[in-house]
Amino acid sequence: MKSNPRAVSVIMRSFNEAWALGETIRRLFTQDFEGEIELIIMDSGSSDGSLEIISEAKPARFIQIPPGTYVPGVVLNHGARAASHDWLIYLNADATPVGDNWLTELLAPCLAHDRFGAAFSRQVPRPDCMAVFAHDYDRCFGPNRESANWDHFFSMVSCATHRSVIDRFPIREDLQYAEDDEWTRRLAQHGLGIIYAPDSVVMHSHNYTLRQTYKRAFGDARAIAAANTARPPTHLLLGWLADTLRDARWCLKYRRLGGLPHACAARFAQRLGRRNGDAAGQIHSHHS
Repeated sequence: MKSNPRAVSVIMRSFNEAWALGETIRRLFTQDFEGEIELIIMDSGSSDGSLEIISEAKPARFIQIPPGTYVPGVVLNHGARAASHDWLIYLNADATPVGDNWLTELLAPCLAHDRFGAAFSRQVPRPDCMAVFAHDYDRCFGPNRESANWDHFFSMVSCATHRSVIDRFPIREDLQYAEDDEWTRRLAQHGLGIIYAPDSVVMHSHNYTLRQTYKRAFGDARAIAAANTARPPTHLLLGWLADTLRDARWCLKYRRLGGLPHACAARFAQRLGRRNGDAAGQIHSHHS
């Protein structure tokens, strides 16, 4: 096992998340990590009071990105270059650490792995999270998570990597969606470990509108297909029906049946977005 690092650089992306930003920063600096925590905040043009919170927090680096120019890979790679330390922690502004051991538990599996690539935290939804999205967090991060049996799963929301990894495998800067999926698939293809750290926990969730749900599903599927890592196609209506039945069982188990009508609509938006995004991505792939 490698020795504990004496310092880490935390790279935080921020955009109009003042409602969570202050608490996320506060929880970051109450961690039981004994070394230095360098905070680098990259804000994409917030107008909700976030800039004042950031200024008051006095991060080591405060990088402001012109509104409308945000590209995930560009920002993530820029943050790595701006960091002073080799251990890099990516943490979204609205992903608030739960407990004081979030950072040490995130680093622990990295230090124990001989061919480490990246590690990611468990995410638990906020109390106001709609049923359909809370179910997704359970599927992805819960104690019996389905994602363990998927061909691949990773989330950049709260994760750790090392400068040697980013230098060798920079994150693609031509993707607006699924950049973390593509990056970690590439790491895995080169024999580097992608590790889930379930004892490192952040609170993080979004209540997307149906339009946003479609847009995200379309963007992710398009990016994955364009990167030649498309999933096998499924029938739109049969896939939607399977999703809805799974949601119904989950809502019944957790007494959240009131959220089922919205879940039905959200699952259709997801399925339609994935189908259309996959088709658009395959066209892009064939033309490039």
